[in-house]
Amino acid sequence: MEDVQNHAPKVAVDIDRVGVRELRLPLLVRDRAQGSQQTVASVDLGVDLPSAFKGTHMSRFVEALKDWSGEISFQSVRGLLQNVKMRLGAQRAYARFSFPYFINKAAPVSGHKSAVSYQCRLTGELDNAGQSFLLEVDVPVMTVCPCSKAISNEGAHSQRALARMSVRMTSFSWLEEFIEIAEEAGSSAVYTLLKRNDEKYVTEHAFARPVFVEDVVRAVAQRLSTRDDVEGFSVEVESMESIHNHNAFARIERGQKI
Repeated sequence: MEDVQNHAPKVAVDIDRVGVRELRLPLLVRDRAQGSQQTVASVDLGVDLPSAFKGTHMSRFVEALKDWSGEISFQSVRGLLQNVKMRLGAQRAYARFSFPYFINKAAPVSGHKSAVSYQCRLTGELDNAGQSFLLEVDVPVMTVCPCSKAISNEGAHSQRALARMSVRMTSFSWLEEFIEIAEEAGSSAVYTLLKRNDEKYVTEHAFARPVFVEDVVRAVAQRLSTRDDVEGFSVEVESMESIHNHNAFARIERGQKI
């Protein structure tokens, strides 16, 4: 049968990345407490395409993913990328996994445990220069406004904020470590299950630690900049303001461009 993809295109321009998106599959992720956990990922796969070829072979991406172990690690993702490169005859291969990661978190006083979900993304790229990994994780926290607290006779406005980290990795690290960095930078972590004594503790703890989005982003960036397993990062904190009809945000980027 004729292979139209290998024909010359009418417009001979190199394509940086071409492939498939939103393939869904079970994913095994390393878990600090349990060893591993099963989740579900949406996967994007891509390669470069030289100007001499009209199109890529989409089915070969699916075949490469079908042969893959389904476990996230430096070694297994490298194997997947090598397989994609070989099947497609490419110089560069790319894989992106988007998945929820769950931590069974205990409430601060009652100790009742419930699962908290964190949205994560892992991107691996492989070319002749080597392999790179980008870890992204979104961590919800609570913030209490220092200005509101300072000028108010009673209370202060508080809200949920989202700390988004993009970290260029040099070696394996637990997801929990980055989640803890963000949660410790906010006024308080957030929980799925809280009883009344837990709510009292969380509220009082948070109001004793008021922070702006600027405070949170600086605290996270400072912690990331001291890690040997991180060669570059970006951090953005967005506050879903409770008394304003807009959000506030702050962003810091360091090291290798993310």
